[in-house]
Amino acid sequence: MPDAPGSLHRAAEIIKKYEGNINRIQFDRRIDPATVFYEVTASEEAFRKITNDLSAIGYLQTSLKPLNFLKCCVYLPHRPGALYEFLNFTTSVGANIAFIDFDDKGRHPDRLTVSLNLEETTVIDHLLDLLKSRYRIEILEYDTTGKHLDDTVFYVRYAQEIRELIGDSEEDFLLSFLADTNHIVQELMDRGNDPRKVFDSVLLTGQTMSATHEKFYADVQKLEITGQTTLFCFQMPCGGNIFLIDTPEERVMIDTGYGIYYHDVMSMLSRYGFGDEKPVSRIIVTHADADHCGAAGYFTAPVFMHEETLEIIKKNNRAYGSRSEHSVLEEFYTKMINLFSKFNTPTGIHCFSGPTEAMRGIFPVMDTLVIGDLEIEVLEGLGGHTCGQIYLYSKKAGLLFAADSVINFASLSRERADYSSLAAFLVTSVNVDSALAKKERKALLDLCSETDAALRITGRRCLVCGGHGAVSVHESTGLAAYGVIEHYHSPEA
Repeated sequence: MPDAPGSLHRAAEIIKKYEGNINRIQFDRRIDPATVFYEVTASEEAFRKITNDLSAIGYLQTSLKPLNFLKCCVYLPHRPGALYEFLNFTTSVGANIAFIDFDDKGRHPDRLTVSLNLEETTVIDHLLDLLKSRYRIEILEYDTTGKHLDDTVFYVRYAQEIRELIGDSEEDFLLSFLADTNHIVQELMDRGNDPRKVFDSVLLTGQTMSATHEKFYADVQKLEITGQTTLFCFQMPCGGNIFLIDTPEERVMIDTGYGIYYHDVMSMLSRYGFGDEKPVSRIIVTHADADHCGAAGYFTAPVFMHEETLEIIKKNNRAYGSRSEHSVLEEFYTKMINLFSKFNTPTGIHCFSGPTEAMRGIFPVMDTLVIGDLEIEVLEGLGGHTCGQIYLYSKKAGLLFAADSVINFASLSRERADYSSLAAFLVTSVNVDSALAKKERKALLDLCSETDAALRITGRRCLVCGGHGAVSVHESTGLAAYGVIEHYHSPEA
């Protein structure tokens, strides 16, 4: 919209004319002085007329094509009307002036510095031809990527940064993504947050993921569970852990990490002796967050999960089935993280049939799995972190896979902690029900302490395998990393 009195009113008048209902409006001059977001409910015919009328007056944005940026110095003659004549040229080609500086009493009395935004490269070439034939000119910056655009076209610049993360995409998709981003900005501003921090957090989430894919690393623990069974824990650069249970009979993966890391993970597994001769036979997914199941679709092995985890994947909303289900923040975060992390939905999905009548503390026992010489119970969570989250427990082996309900935060590197804080900011809490999450964590730590006390007699410990951080044991002072942690770097890193 033009940055002029009555612009909002004129758009609202068109919407009212065709009996459209405005559900949401957001405009903030501090973000972008020319972009307003409307969400409108109308019949198909009314919607067509509304968009036609808005388009006719130049209000409707249907493209986010990157603008070209030109910054130059032009040396003007010292006579009345010189600036006016120069501006005739910029106006004639439709250039938008983002910055202009001229002072005939300054150090350079004949020099005008100007920054211009233009849509077409050919227009810039034409303008330069016009100017060079009349003035001495120095080009300071010339950019066709959109990186040097200023905040007068904030959303165009922001769209270009999103393109760099996800590649070329349809204009409609980008416009929809920006509208969704704007919606959570509006929501978090209402809670007192700085809108720039929201935009920056969204971008930083994708940029961190992309950077750690290019320079992949992991922290690795190798733990002997029995004479025949070995547990590997791979801490990803961003997001959740991948666990691998290696037995003579089979290899079972618990959680898969982000899809964007799949090829990096396969190279890493090869480095640790997991080649193609004995591939992963089963995958168990603890819950539906992308950092725990986003790569599952790249594997051919059958994938086992809770039926509510499958529903969350289908709905593309991590809060599905919880009291936070209609949260704008949760829905956007799921779409965003799945997009940036290249979520790949698995096909061969099997849902646990339980629960049975058995209980393990406050948790229903859904099923019992046999993996090599291990017998592992599948426990149904209460839905604190996400609905459908499960835990895996072996009393005899002293193993508790606690998903995202119990994490040794002290073992997280600074980089991993900083990345995790982005999610906490964007959704205000990573748990869809904080009260239930607190109850689950206490019950799991009680189960760990009980198991640990029984195992200590034999000189063994109960190992807590959290969804993030190091495999740990529960001491009186809290969780402590267990065993040796090795740092892995990809050969390209």
